[in-house]
Amino acid sequence: MPDSEEEIYSIMFSSLKHPARRKILRMLADKPMTFSQMLEVLGVSSSHLTYHLENLGELVSRQENGEYRLSTFGAASVDTMKVVEEAPAVRSKHGFPLSLRWRSLLAILVIAVVLFASMSYVQYASLNQLSSEHELLESRYEQLLSWSASADDAITFLQDVIQIDVAAYHATLLSDTVEQRTDLGGVVEEILRYSLTNGESKIDVVLRFRNQMLSWYRIYLLEGSPIYAEPQPQTILGIAGNLVQRFSSFEDASYLEDMSNVLALVNEGENVEITESNIKLKVSIDGGDGTVQWLYTENGVDFLPKSLTLTFEDGVLQEISDGWFLLKIGSTEVNIDMAEAVEIARNAAEGFSWTADGEAVSDFVVLDEPASALFHPTQREEYLTLIPYWEITFNLDKVYPGGVNRLGVGVWADTGEVRRIRTLSG
Repeated sequence: MPDSEEEIYSIMFSSLKHPARRKILRMLADKPMTFSQMLEVLGVSSSHLTYHLENLGELVSRQENGEYRLSTFGAASVDTMKVVEEAPAVRSKHGFPLSLRWRSLLAILVIAVVLFASMSYVQYASLNQLSSEHELLESRYEQLLSWSASADDAITFLQDVIQIDVAAYHATLLSDTVEQRTDLGGVVEEILRYSLTNGESKIDVVLRFRNQMLSWYRIYLLEGSPIYAEPQPQTILGIAGNLVQRFSSFEDASYLEDMSNVLALVNEGENVEITESNIKLKVSIDGGDGTVQWLYTENGVDFLPKSLTLTFEDGVLQEISDGWFLLKIGSTEVNIDMAEAVEIARNAAEGFSWTADGEAVSDFVVLDEPASALFHPTQREEYLTLIPYWEITFNLDKVYPGGVNRLGVGVWADTGEVRRIRTLSG
């Protein structure tokens, strides 16, 4: 583009004053033409035609196929010529035609109007596109806001449930991400990370909300210890009991009240396992470290993913993990025990092969004893619905191409079908 409107006007006026350049503009207004085609029509030398094309500047453009065509300003120049040439002679009230000076001023006025109209249209189109894009982004943002928890929920949880004295800290929201988890059937997940600092204590906290309910909390002690708004119990069981009661008020979930009632059956200093109805409570404490876990059980089958777990380190609540509210039970049928699952998994692993660096790997040795055999119900056809499931891991005798030294085999505990085989490293 030229540097200024004055340069555009200068090119247009100089072009309109020269008959050969006016003819070139008229020719290109009819259709695009090559250099040789214009030479043939004009009957001038190639050097003259080159000179005229150079002086037309931004009014014409040369395409990759060699054809010349009018630019937007070139088209405006042709329109101006037509207006001037086709307009009837304007006479004064005394019957005399306008002087050359007035005609020139009229031509300038027409050119200015055409240019202004062209630029206004381009600006209008750009603004219209920006407006449409803004409306689309605004609608998507409002949709995410309706799906996600607010920062106020996170701060309320820290104050009312964890009882951190937020007022004593300088709080900074480090990140806030929201996504729709397709692997969880469209669950909306929001993860917020805060930095809390003052002269004595520096901590980071991460909170994960799923469908606007807290599913995970973690505190990272960077300097000092957390500053609480209220005195905290001296024992892990005391902290856990008070926290579950406050958590129940925060979420207004009946299962938390049931968990609180089961925890009340445990005495201080006991490492126990208690089952009440469909709740199995496991308490494991060693000094200031420990785990308090409530998991769902039915017909003798434990569903670990559907659980609430509190983890403590040095007497401080480090982590909360809650999958109870999100998950359902699809089946409690266990027809395959551990030994049978290991045998099924071994047979599947020995017939397995994988490709690494374009090479098929099928000749490998699976060690006799499995590295692990975990009963871990997971979802099958229906999202968020747990089915009994075995995950068996075998060590190989060495490291094979692709860095593979283990195989993981999943077996459905109700049917005995192999769900998947994975190569593992490390």
